[in-house]
Amino acid sequence: MKTAISLPDALYRNAEKTAEFLGISRSKLYSLALEEFLQKHNGEMIIKKINEVYEKIDQSEFDDILDAGIEALRELTKDDTW
Repeated sequence: MKTAISLPDALYRNAEKTAEFLGISRSKLYSLALEEFLQKHNGEMIIKKINEVYEKIDQSEFDDILDAGIEALRELTKDDTW
């Protein structure tokens, strides 16, 4: 699909030089750059959604499990010399 975008002159010139250096078209360069940008931010969006779900969970229901785990770790390491 074709699209038109506006870029600052310096960014355009840098993109032209980079595409030429890499031996790819300007369109390919923009496509690769956009793909990388979206992958990065899609990961951030997924993490944000997961965090939103966890924020809705009442964490206090896990206190007994966490306490038991900590106590078991203390018991396992009580004779360790640090």
